[in-house]
Amino acid sequence: MTRPTPLLPPDDAPSAAAVGPGSSAPQPVLSVRDLRVSFPSEAGTVEAVRGIGFDLLPGRTLGIVGESGSGKSATAMAVMNLLPPTARLAGQVRLHGRELVGLSDRELSRIRGREIGMVFQDPLSALTPIFSVGRQLSDALRVHQDLSRAAAWERAVELLDLVGIPDPRGRARSFPHEFSGGMRQRVVIALAVANRPSVLVADEPTTALDVTVQAQILEVLRTAQQETGAALLLITHDLGVVAGYADEVAVMYAGRIVEQAGVRELYRRPTMPYTARLLAAVPTVEAGERRPLLPIGGEPPSLVALPDGCPFAPRCALVTDACRTAEPPLRPLADHGSVACVRADEVAAGGLDPLQGPLAEPVDGPAPLAPAGADATGTEPTGTPEVLLTVEDLVRTFPLTRGALLKRRVGTVRAVDGVSFQVRAGETLGLVGESGSGKTTTLLEIMRLRRPEQGRIEVAGTDTADLRSAARIRELRGAVRIVMQDPLGALDPRLPVSRLLAEPLEAIGLPRRELRPRVFELLRLVGLEPSMADRFPAALSGGQRQRVGIARALAVEPRLLVLDEPVSALDVSVQAGVLNLLTRLQRELGLGYLMVAHDLAVVRHVAHRVAVMYLGRIVESGPTESVFARPRHPYTRALLSAVPVPDPEVQRHRERTVLEGEQPGVSPDARTLGGPAAATRAGCVFVDRCALHRTLGEELRSRCRTEQPQLTTAADETAEGSAVASGAADHRFACHAG
Repeated sequence: MTRPTPLLPPDDAPSAAAVGPGSSAPQPVLSVRDLRVSFPSEAGTVEAVRGIGFDLLPGRTLGIVGESGSGKSATAMAVMNLLPPTARLAGQVRLHGRELVGLSDRELSRIRGREIGMVFQDPLSALTPIFSVGRQLSDALRVHQDLSRAAAWERAVELLDLVGIPDPRGRARSFPHEFSGGMRQRVVIALAVANRPSVLVADEPTTALDVTVQAQILEVLRTAQQETGAALLLITHDLGVVAGYADEVAVMYAGRIVEQAGVRELYRRPTMPYTARLLAAVPTVEAGERRPLLPIGGEPPSLVALPDGCPFAPRCALVTDACRTAEPPLRPLADHGSVACVRADEVAAGGLDPLQGPLAEPVDGPAPLAPAGADATGTEPTGTPEVLLTVEDLVRTFPLTRGALLKRRVGTVRAVDGVSFQVRAGETLGLVGESGSGKTTTLLEIMRLRRPEQGRIEVAGTDTADLRSAARIRELRGAVRIVMQDPLGALDPRLPVSRLLAEPLEAIGLPRRELRPRVFELLRLVGLEPSMADRFPAALSGGQRQRVGIARALAVEPRLLVLDEPVSALDVSVQAGVLNLLTRLQRELGLGYLMVAHDLAVVRHVAHRVAVMYLGRIVESGPTESVFARPRHPYTRALLSAVPVPDPEVQRHRERTVLEGEQPGVSPDARTLGGPAAATRAGCVFVDRCALHRTLGEELRSRCRTEQPQLTTAADETAEGSAVASGAADHRFACHAG
């Protein structure tokens, strides 16, 4: 379904910052003044929120953004007064003029859920696992309204229908574990709006969701807000989401708001250097010339006993002596909003560029390859880089069983179904698709280094089916290494960094006297100080841990790195630094990368080629710019249109294809082989969710359901001189009507 995104409110619409005592504009439903939250710790008192204030107007959305630890979630919890008992809360939180700070838990219980609704980050922990979702919704209604059980149940079914749960009456009797992550988040939104609250607080509502599910959830949240007329406080780290859905933006750093303005003004002219750096660190999915990412140097400060001056001063390229003497207040700036920076007037006047200075070290996108490479299954032309990995017709299946005690096989799940691609030296291939599409299973099949179930895997010129000796397997494992998604889980917490990096070196027999110099060399290679060698993983930031993981993978000098969501758990500023590091290492060492990622903006920035997977099959592949500029498969178009763009003007005028439903589950009528027929679906795997399929003629519709499309090159991909035509011969897609 293609929907134009609603436009921004009129330019003269009042912002929360403009509403004052004498204003005729709507009065705020929620006012926060001098809010302070602190927590005790062994190192001292942590000042998580330090005197912030804002207003929420009816029907309007305030987005709060910032790095992890900036105080965003603590602010959301303070508004609801859901802080732990050890926390100290001070300041004013007024709902319709009524002070909430200081109320008893019983008094607050009458307000939570009725006047303020909350959408939590983790929907599974927000739902009670022992009650059906219908029971939980009806209970939430009956607590605050005088309804009979039958009336509450009917209203619960209506709420499930409102948030887009298919078969709401039947699914109301299901339990939370029977829903996917996106459907659980829909249920949490239904709970939040059940009693038509005047304020909605959404704390990272789309974190850890696929981009297509994220788009669905944001549409549901918008619909829920329109149904209730509620003011929305949106806490998120995704600047693209804020650009598309917020009316006003507050940027937090070190527990304070450092810039607050209307969404247009803030994105068009960020005045606080921190805000400008955040926006410059975000990769974009929009096709065209790649712009370099500008990571923010250094680390956020500890919130225990902050030193005098601006907390951002150690990381700011525009720092002066005045920045180090006193913390600048949040002050109004003409035609912009409010900024906490002593040099804000100079930046606003254009005399200073917050992106220039000694800390700005941009790194461009991937280096150009040698003459054009082969297609996903083609032959290597003369003069092209060496092929490091070849995957041909790879198949991986898993048994589908039923029964608690006596399990019986009822089918076979085809997790990877005929996948083929190549990775060359100095090249990055990005595998993208929703969760469950088979990306990680493909990586694991490669890393097993043994004969696949079906098909062929060749690593550095060696067919894994021919590996017999343990020594040869160990040798080949040195040629291909993996960088895991969670750096903390991938590193032994009991070992210091020096031992973590020395382990793979000892495994290949490096002499003891050469270990420490090599460890320091690896640390410098990934941009870490030698002093990090004696630290344990728990004492490192997320970005530092991922750099250690990359250094560990590089220790044995591999030729191919397998990257499994290498930046998904990192803040956007840290993510930019890691992406730039990977790009630099590839340029310097000639490495090949096979990257799995759900963030298509990240893939566009670092990948030379991209392969889009759906239900175990590649449905489109080709040079990155060709695929992003002219996607041919309906699934690729939906993926790209669902990625938020960090530009309000672009994001709100885009036409978006919102996929209905989710990927089919593992059942005999989906991706299984089993039962009496013992046959797989013959047609296109995407047909049930394809918006294009519904517009086709009967002949093509029948073909989509009965004939599996093969990867082919479009006849019209031949325009010479176009920006994407240089790789057109390699751009292939599997769609009968593409």
